[in-house]
Amino acid sequence: MTNKRSLRIRRKRKRKKRIFIAVLFLMFLTAVSYTGYEYMMGKQDSQGKVSGDDGTTALDEMSSKYKDEFNGVESQNGKTNVLLLGVDQRNDETPRSDTIMVAQYDEEGNVAKVASIMRDTYVRIPGHDYNKINAAFALGGPELMRQTIKENFGVDVEYYSIVDFNGFTQIVDTLAPSGVEVDIEKNMQYKSGDTNIDLQQGTHELDGEELLGYARYRSDSQGDFGRVQRQQEVLKLLKEEAVSFNGVMKAPRLLGSLQPYIDTNFSSGKILDLGKDLIFNPLDDIETFSLPEEGNVWNERKEYPIGLVLAHNEEESAKAIQEFLE
Repeated sequence: MTNKRSLRIRRKRKRKKRIFIAVLFLMFLTAVSYTGYEYMMGKQDSQGKVSGDDGTTALDEMSSKYKDEFNGVESQNGKTNVLLLGVDQRNDETPRSDTIMVAQYDEEGNVAKVASIMRDTYVRIPGHDYNKINAAFALGGPELMRQTIKENFGVDVEYYSIVDFNGFTQIVDTLAPSGVEVDIEKNMQYKSGDTNIDLQQGTHELDGEELLGYARYRSDSQGDFGRVQRQQEVLKLLKEEAVSFNGVMKAPRLLGSLQPYIDTNFSSGKILDLGKDLIFNPLDDIETFSLPEEGNVWNERKEYPIGLVLAHNEEESAKAIQEFLE
């Protein structure tokens, strides 16, 4: 009798184990299916394509235009340095980099920092003499921008990510379909070509296009200083959206929707590693810094076609950004 009972117990345990494994396998398949579906739907939404008659979807993979020529340098202190560039690509024109940032992530200390460099900062561009720093991208892409930052400020980066402004609006509308709440301190109006900014003072829910206008606005007495502050504010707001539960659930669709608009030398494995760290160990805040600093900058008029630049003491600027990042 004892042996029969023992046999029944063992059989019951085996059945429970098989059921448990089956449930885990089903959960895994569901997660994979959900991730794949959301990823593909993100790509489809961003490219405006629909399924063909055969039920398949024709979508192009993201290509990296600059990856082979970028000579990023790995940090010796274990921190990850990334060159972040926001690019305004208009038809066949040479793309302009209106947003220039060096982002640093310290995995061990769980600290993130962002140093913004104003686009009109007057620097020496290797092989091209002095010019505004945003000219480096137009002249030689992210590699020349990396060389320029290294030569002028003594800071090197390992990775780059270039986001087209259309990609920015896609990020916002995917993460926050109802908009991102922003406290606008003043009325903001500006219109030139395809750019049309019309924002009213007060607290508003801004969609992707409106938030982009908020981040790009500089037609006031603060100029680039105010714009850089707003860019850093927007970065923090998007960070909060991304690490929320809804943001994590939307991550696959977000990655898919970004493919047509982003160029990076990040590998898929590196992206997954960073994403995992940030999800399970979210950042409390992002430390920010702007260059040139207000106490070390003045306007200077240079010969055409350079025009008005932000001049600065180069040694002081290099020392300041190095101290911030290190």
